[in-house]
This record gives sequence, structure tokens and C-alpha cells, in this order.
Amino acid sequence: MTIQKVMVVGAGQMGSGIAQVIAQAGFEVKLNDMKQEFFERGLRVIAKNLTRDVEKGRKTEEEKEAILNRITMSLDLKDAFDADLIIEAATENMDIKQTIFKELDAIAPKHAIFATNTSSLPITEIAAVTERPEKVIGMHFMNPVPVMKLVEIIRGLATADEVYKTVEQMTHQLGKTPVEVNDFPGFISNRILLPMINEAVYALYEGVATKEAIDDVMKLGMNHPMGPLTLADFIGLDTCLYIMEILHEGLGDSKYRPCPLLRKYVAAGWLGRKTGRGFYVYED
Repeated sequence: MTIQKVMVVGAGQMGSGIAQVIAQAGFEVKLNDMKQEFFERGLRVIAKNLTRDVEKGRKTEEEKEAILNRITMSLDLKDAFDADLIIEAATENMDIKQTIFKELDAIAPKHAIFATNTSSLPITEIAAVTERPEKVIGMHFMNPVPVMKLVEIIRGLATADEVYKTVEQMTHQLGKTPVEVNDFPGFISNRILLPMINEAVYALYEGVATKEAIDDVMKLGMNHPMGPLTLADFIGLDTCLYIMEILHEGLGDSKYRPCPLLRKYVAAGWLGRKTGRGFYVYED
């Protein structure tokens, strides 16, 4: 199967990044969200990213404009009527994702592939609300999407081999590196990353070291580009907590129990960079 027409559902940080890399690869892409202001905000982020590339000599002004012109606004899921591939990047909530997929199932062509950018939710459970579970697959991009090379491609229980191969080829066309993963809580990336972050929070909670010391040990001793507590603030502490809860519930092992300090910070609204305060304070 050949992918020509693409829709991205959700114009937030992940959705806009996905739309950018698709347009950069030469595809026409519809970027869908519920309100025009959400689309415009996402497009501004894309334009800012591309302007930075122009300033650094990675792209020309003409290339920037061509990429932006390949992205069109969609405010209605009915615009999926001619899509070959739909990538959902909505809020990380099972009910929301299932509602979107059920609606798309009645609109999109029978051949259309449904991909979800979920970072932890079961692909099989999302696929179950459609009449095409064999065409549903996980396509988990890393944040920030334009920079990070990895895409976890997650097979649901019913995902067809042809669908996997098509999505794998598409991933290569986007300049990304696909890695095949089966459908387990947290997949690979978050099953390994989030328990490490959670353990760093436990170390802070138990007074083993300061936040700066914990981050320095992992940066200077383990050659990580940023410390786990800084990374948690970047991801969002609410997202970290949510994924840990999915791991704890889905795998049933006490080693995935979220740290009480993580719960406390989320309850306080200290969610990291996006709220100006998490483990660190952000003035910008």
C-alpha cells in the first residue's frame, strides 16, 4: 500500500511536530484539532522551528514556505474521508482516543491505516472499538518530534503484517528510525525510562541527595544528556505519573508504584516546565 494523503489528529506539541516532519518529507498533511486557535498555535510552533532551521542554514526560506504550504487546517474529523494514513496525537486518555477512533472508523476509507501516537496505552484496546483492528498500529514518536530519530512501532494483537510494513516504510520516508515493539504497558521506551525517573524521585524523597546531585550523577556518570528530574519536568510530571500508574496497573508489580513525592507535586499543580515549576523553577 502507498501512503499519499495523511491526517494528523491533534495540533498540540506532539501533533504539530508530527505534521512538520510529514510535510518536510514532501507529503500533504491535514492537521486537525477542535478549534482554529489550537491549529494556529500548532502552526506557529512549526513556523518557529522552521525559522530556526533557516537561521542555522539547514533550510532555505523557500523550503520553509513550501513545507508550511503543505499543511492545511482541519476542524472536522470528516476531513479524513480520503486519508490513507491517520495519526492520532490527542490527549493521553483511553476514552478520548477510543471516541476518536470509533468516529474515524465510520468516515475514513476502508483501506486507511489508523496509527496512534500513544506513549503507553494498549494498542489492542484502542483497536477494539473499530471494525478494522488489523489496520490499527502504534506509531510512538519521541519528543521533540523534529529532532528525535526514534519511532516505536507497536503491533496490536490483530495488526496485519502489511500494515506494519507500510508504516515502517513511511517512517523511513520521514527520516526516522523505526523499532518494532509488541503491545505491553509502556512499550519499551517508557517501561525503561519512567521507572528510572520514578527511582530518581524516590532518591530525592528519601533524602539520598539533592535534585542537582541526582541529575549530575546521571549526566556526568552515565553520560545522559539531561538528568532524570530535569527530564521529568520537560515531559510533565502529570504525564510521568500517568504512565507510572499504567505500568503499575498493567504489570501488577510493586516496583512500578509511583513515588508519593511525584503524586504530591502533581496534586500541587507543579507539573514542570509547562507550569513554571516542577522539581526546578522556570522563569521563562
